[in-house]
Amino acid sequence: SLASTAITCFTRGLDLRKETEDVLCPANCPLWQFYVFGDGVYASLSSVCGAAIHRGVISNAGGAVRVQTLPGQENYPAVNANGIQSQVLTRWASSFSVTRTKNTVLEVVGQSVSTARPSTGKRPKKLLDKKAGNKDCKADIAFLMDGSYNIGQRRFNLQKNFVGKVAVMLGIGTEGPHVGVVQASEHPKIEFYLKNFTTAKEVLFAIKELGFRGGNSNTGKALKHTAQKFFSLENGARKGIPKIIVVFLDGWPSDDIEEAGIVAREFGVNVFIVSVAKPTTEELGMVQDIGFVDKAVCRNNGFFSYQMPTWFGTTKYVKPLVQKLCSHEQMLCSKTCYNSVNIGFLIDGSSSVGESNFRLVLEFISNVAKVFEISDIGSKVAAVQFTYDQRTEFSFTDYTTKEKVLSAIRNIRYMSGGTATGDAISFTTRNVFGPMKDGPNKNFLVVLTDGQSYDDVRGPAAAAQKAGITIFSVGVAWAPLDDLKDMASEPRESHTFFTREFTGLEQMVPDIIRGICKDFLDSKQ
Repeated sequence: SLASTAITCFTRGLDLRKETEDVLCPANCPLWQFYVFGDGVYASLSSVCGAAIHRGVISNAGGAVRVQTLPGQENYPAVNANGIQSQVLTRWASSFSVTRTKNTVLEVVGQSVSTARPSTGKRPKKLLDKKAGNKDCKADIAFLMDGSYNIGQRRFNLQKNFVGKVAVMLGIGTEGPHVGVVQASEHPKIEFYLKNFTTAKEVLFAIKELGFRGGNSNTGKALKHTAQKFFSLENGARKGIPKIIVVFLDGWPSDDIEEAGIVAREFGVNVFIVSVAKPTTEELGMVQDIGFVDKAVCRNNGFFSYQMPTWFGTTKYVKPLVQKLCSHEQMLCSKTCYNSVNIGFLIDGSSSVGESNFRLVLEFISNVAKVFEISDIGSKVAAVQFTYDQRTEFSFTDYTTKEKVLSAIRNIRYMSGGTATGDAISFTTRNVFGPMKDGPNKNFLVVLTDGQSYDDVRGPAAAAQKAGITIFSVGVAWAPLDDLKDMASEPRESHTFFTREFTGLEQMVPDIIRGICKDFLDSKQ
């Protein structure tokens, strides 16, 4: 029997890695947030749980679904079924179907359901490669251990034993999880980094050697320090792999932990809190902030907090914690191209475009924008329309939800006039991207034009790229290829698009999205 992987409301077909996968959809996903393309055969851009509800495999109460990968196709239809309106997509590179699962055993542990295979006990054959470790559990993990007077020397040793057991069961290896340890006390101390050890044996030895530091339990300070300094590429963090901090807390923190939680989320780190010996009713008066767990964890949804009554007899708590840490899909704070980009659209409003083609341009922009997870801490979208003049339709900070952005795009009014693309690029670099330059997101500009620019585009485009903006140029009709190539980022071939007719824009949507995601992954994240 297969175990099911728990997925989120937003997991798409293309996020799953196996040909056939049994997944478990959560209950009460907001139906209006589902993006589903097709009917029966769904484009892999679709939400898996959305498709399953659309197909009638499950209701909104969630449940088990079998997902089968299929080849891509053309003309996915729009059909309204079971409360979900699926959408049309001209073509996409891969698809999937959804069916009810046959006799699946769900390994439910707390609320987490996972395919994590602990690396102790009977090993499945394919894990015999000791060095590689547990390949099904890709994660870069910092154990933030409590070294304060709160815990004391004796319980500190019990904590070391517990962390050691977790480290062994994770299946550390070159292609599996990597771990490091930070000790929190008065001042945080990074004891060892991800890159220092690649076997469980070495890690276990390093944990045994840790000395107890003592001092106040400045967990907030330690969490902030770890989020900012621990996960650099030089220190062994790997691109595209979830970053996790597991905070062990005996009692409560003596400093403020809320700000540290915000910093960790900004850095794309998933924070778990393992609290031991919760404050008693008498002690609560001494706690600065009773809701400290909820404020520090990645998401306050129950998944990221974990409680143990004492440090004694903790063996039974090892496996459920390991399964949480290996649930790749649940790491909602990881930075992905979908939640960590700013995309500016620069739209040609010149008279050659015309009102009906201008609508097709807006539709194209909506179709790109709606794939991204737009929020105050996620991706952001802005739009500028230009003729000889420029008009900021909305900036990156104006709208922080997807619906508002899509409705703002629909409401853009066509200007009509000349074409000064170079000026417009300079204007957008300065006024729209300028305020974002120290933010955590990667910046992209999609320039759409249907004709020759009256001014130089090369200088302004080079300046934009120097300011850290990646440019995709999209030309229609009379847009000269030289201009398009001059604006586009390197490699120019993959950042330049052209279509004779405005109706051809729709087919470019998947390629633009794929291009943004590829650039995001290639950048230093």
